[in-house]
Amino acid sequence: MAWSASQYVKFEDERTRPARDLLAQVMLSSAQSIVDLGCGPGNSTELLVERFPEASITGIDSAPDMLVAARKRLPDRSFLAADIATWAPDEPVDLLFANALFQWIPDHLAVLVRLMDSLKPGGVLAVQMPDNLGEPTHMLMEEVAHAGPWAEAFASRSIRRPTLPSPAGYFDALGPKSARLDVWHTIYNHPLADAAAIVEWVKGTGLRPYLEKVQPELREAFLEAYLERIAACYPPMLDGRVLLRFPRLFLTAVKA
Repeated sequence: MAWSASQYVKFEDERTRPARDLLAQVMLSSAQSIVDLGCGPGNSTELLVERFPEASITGIDSAPDMLVAARKRLPDRSFLAADIATWAPDEPVDLLFANALFQWIPDHLAVLVRLMDSLKPGGVLAVQMPDNLGEPTHMLMEEVAHAGPWAEAFASRSIRRPTLPSPAGYFDALGPKSARLDVWHTIYNHPLADAAAIVEWVKGTGLRPYLEKVQPELREAFLEAYLERIAACYPPMLDGRVLLRFPRLFLTAVKA
């Protein structure tokens, strides 16, 4: 199951809000060269274009469907396929911007340290990552994975992504290369229509690797079991909607 742009943008406003909040903390009055790492369908790239209309802005992603959507959205911008774990720009840039990417990159601290060398002096590395593995949405993925007829597919190894390093870990790794480094958390509370909407949300991101492992003929049953548990953990509010709690980690590092 490849990354799906159409599934991702079902909650585009909610997914774009952290990118908007991250960009608000990028203290650059101007920029000539910007790279949107893990650009997805171009929603974060669009924010960068609005903020820095004269800059050369390139989007990088590894998912073909995301790149097709991004090119359709912003046909006058450049979008390239690359593996962020090994990619580097040809020349130093002013801003490396990454919205909800590095939680998927193994040993991403080392990658971030390497990418700091791709910035101009005074350039900014701006990163946002979900920090929600302790939330019911993700705990229940594991619970369901090991509790049904599909359990054998998950017996050999865990597909749960690694827990993010502590804030101190980012300071230790990036501090020596930074003139200024800020790390903070924000908890978003997203009102959604019902428990099924929460399932639709995570189908576009965190649940995707689990569904990949489940036999196609069992995926509907897996989703039904997951939805049942989600409904029990996210009761409706007075207006009938449910509230999705979503912690995220942010950092901005200015290169020394």
